[in-house]
Amino acid sequence: MIRFIIPGEPVAKGRPRVTKWGTYTPEKTKNYEALVRELFILKHGQAPLDGELKVDIKVYFKIPKSTSKKKKELMVAGEIRPTKKPDLDNVMKCITDALNELAYQDDKQIVSASIEKFYSEEPRAEIEISKIQGGN
Repeated sequence: MIRFIIPGEPVAKGRPRVTKWGTYTPEKTKNYEALVRELFILKHGQAPLDGELKVDIKVYFKIPKSTSKKKKELMVAGEIRPTKKPDLDNVMKCITDALNELAYQDDKQIVSASIEKFYSEEPRAEIEISKIQGGN
């Protein structure tokens, strides 16, 4: 099992931009994917997992400064959860793509996944990757 935390506000995978000079990935996406890779290598310098994998991701977004004290308490307790952008699937795509060839050979090995959004005083993403029992 692999567990690690990516500090900072989670980032969604940006759509490739097409210009008359070619196609490029947005800078924010590139930077976040590089951060994910660097943190993974620092904490888990191991061979990629093989077989069928399960990924659990929890993303925590910063509580807006204008939030009332009562509402802030509900956010920290998980009773109020973010319904704002970015979309969960795009955040997961950014993280799982960044881990290709590091945590696993390819993200096609992921056969089960869960992702949840929360508020927190400390924005971050918590990732857990595990082999599915009975998988190859």
